[in-house]
Amino acid sequence: MKIISGGIQHETNTFAEVPTTLSDFIRDSHLGPDLPGGESVVERYLNTATIHGGYLAGALETGFQIVPVFNARAYPSGIIERATFEHLCDLLVNRISAELPADGILLDLHGAMVTEDYPDAEAEILRRVRELVGPTLPIVVTLDLHANISEDLASRSTCIIGFDTYPHVDMGDRGLEAARLIYRIIRDGLRPVQVFRQLPLATLPPMQCTLREPMQSFMRHVHEIEQTPGVLTATIAMGFPFADIPDMGVSVLVTTNGNEQLAQQLADQLGGKLYAMRDALQPQLTTIERAMQIAADTEGLTVFADGSDNPGGGAPCDGTVAAAALIKAGFRGAVVGILCDPETVQAARQVGEGSTFEARIGGKTDDRHGSPLRAEAKVIRLSAGDYRHVGPMAHGLDDSLGNTALLEINSVQIVVSTNRRQLLDRSMLATVGVSLENIRLLVVKSAVHFRADIGQSAAIILDGDTPGIHRPDFSCFNYQHVRSGVYPL
Repeated sequence: MKIISGGIQHETNTFAEVPTTLSDFIRDSHLGPDLPGGESVVERYLNTATIHGGYLAGALETGFQIVPVFNARAYPSGIIERATFEHLCDLLVNRISAELPADGILLDLHGAMVTEDYPDAEAEILRRVRELVGPTLPIVVTLDLHANISEDLASRSTCIIGFDTYPHVDMGDRGLEAARLIYRIIRDGLRPVQVFRQLPLATLPPMQCTLREPMQSFMRHVHEIEQTPGVLTATIAMGFPFADIPDMGVSVLVTTNGNEQLAQQLADQLGGKLYAMRDALQPQLTTIERAMQIAADTEGLTVFADGSDNPGGGAPCDGTVAAAALIKAGFRGAVVGILCDPETVQAARQVGEGSTFEARIGGKTDDRHGSPLRAEAKVIRLSAGDYRHVGPMAHGLDDSLGNTALLEINSVQIVVSTNRRQLLDRSMLATVGVSLENIRLLVVKSAVHFRADIGQSAAIILDGDTPGIHRPDFSCFNYQHVRSGVYPL
């Protein structure tokens, strides 16, 4: 049994000003300029808690031959340039074509990719792959919990399996689930019937978190549904709200073995239950000034989630509002991480550890996340920024912040990186010698993912009230293309 795997992943923030280019995919895929498949993909993802890590584990478990032809990703950012998308699609389709015939295909996609030509880019990828392999070859697709799923995408896939968790600690499990399912489809002749429901509902990241109520209890209900005889899988996609496209929002999929009536019934049940939770899914935000008061009265670590500047959702990661307030107050025991500013890192490296320099930090991408912070900064530590995920999300995967500096201004420490990365793992802070045990108030450029690892050490977590293109507040965005009737727009 031969299964081809491939993927292109990008979460596109259409409100971001910086477009996504081929160089972004080459840098963030960590596979080299030619984006090779085969052993390069195996070496990067084997024994990691990632989708392709799960595919590979499934192949080892069941004994099917897996041929990973291509897997490219870029960190969330603005709309993908036309030439970049066409190049990536050509690589994927041509490499699949070169490996045919095959018994099935596993596609590692995100579900919220937008290009200059395609607001629903994943559906276009599926259209091209289907055109190549025909209407009957099994194609099992894995998607992020933040996928904006369309009818076109659902109809072109044999089955869609989405993440069950946010933070996404189950990526490896979902990849393994997909591998096991396509194996059973081919070996046992399962007849997947997938029912798709798109809800008139949009939600924001903080309350999509499955470690919090009401999502925690709701996902338990989803897992109970999956235990129903005849049900193969069920997926809830909470949507990526920072994409101004027609299909932005929440959707539900239930897949059964040949029983369409059961799939329809359960999809309607899940959709109705989720829509009834709509008011409970709106977040409450806290200012940095109030966060300092709370942290001063709290034993242990207070985390301020600066989700408005979350690079994991396409924000620039150079916002200065929270840092400026902390510095003005001289708040001792505060750390801001991680702020992306290659220019400042270079200046710190020029003067060296223990030296001071006149810094101009952040606020350089746009005017929506605060002004550049001008101050005399002391260089505490410099590093190459290389790390391996030690927490449950993407556990075992290697990545890099690029050259990184730990700076101190008026008792406040700021971790500044060359590469734009969401602070979601304590190993990222450790690159410059920062330990959670020594922090009183931590500002994280993240909305939810930090909760999987860093959040376990927090006494209290606050959703930040700061400006930005990932701010969890629908009133801050002028939507022009979302279909009508979507609550609460």
